[in-house]
Amino acid sequence: MNQPPAAGPPARPQRPAGGRTPLYLAVAADLRTAIGAGEYGSGARLPAEDELARRYTVSRGTVRQALAALRADGLVTSRRGTRRVVLASPGERRDATELRSFTRWARSLGEDPGGRTVHVEPGAADPEEAAELRIGPGAPVYRVLRVRTLSGRPVMVERTTYPDAVGALVAAMPADTVSYSEELARHGVLFTDAHHTIDIALADARDATLLGCPQGAPLLRERRRATDPTGSPVEWSQDRYLPGTVAFTAHSTATGALGRRLGPPDPAVR
Repeated sequence: MNQPPAAGPPARPQRPAGGRTPLYLAVAADLRTAIGAGEYGSGARLPAEDELARRYTVSRGTVRQALAALRADGLVTSRRGTRRVVLASPGERRDATELRSFTRWARSLGEDPGGRTVHVEPGAADPEEAAELRIGPGAPVYRVLRVRTLSGRPVMVERTTYPDAVGALVAAMPADTVSYSEELARHGVLFTDAHHTIDIALADARDATLLGCPQGAPLLRERRRATDPTGSPVEWSQDRYLPGTVAFTAHSTATGALGRRLGPPDPAVR
């Protein structure tokens, strides 16, 4: 059975200004990131509750709440009175029902994720951005353009709009930051839910340059609005993947069916 590597105590999870986000969610986010990074493989046991409490300098009650959040995500076992066992197994597909960052997904495949920021620009929200981020039209936002890589190969162009407070944190990060979500979590900004729309878009001139594909080539597009634990939007993103680099899966039930929409084609794919 795999055993987790020895590690020193991480910094105490930080609450955002105002303390709206419960501390247990910050602990859960850190453990989730560690599991996604492969620090605890499938079948490995997490440290005991009292050890985690000391590591994060929190109460055992906070640790229990964090582990409950991981149970709800299907990442660890729910047996009481025993050390939790990691259930999540790396997979080659991205589950559209699971909010997992590009970086964590890439690491689960044994790939080396990378990112290069092309530009970060402040601006005023257009009507679509305002609607998705639930802010007023013209409110300040930051727009970020990045190219993402797997083991050095460009596979995706990421266009993300952040509300002002979150965007200011992103703007201060180095251009070669691999994971914005991991860095933002250290500032108490957590991504806990998302709404995804997946379709096809044609590569524009910028896509072609960054991905090395012909202009007009079909790309898999994921449009995503992510929210924090309070339900407030923290990003609106449009990611374009090269064909053959990613596949999305979704699980549906009779009470939670996969959404479908019939409507006119997107102008980008006419």
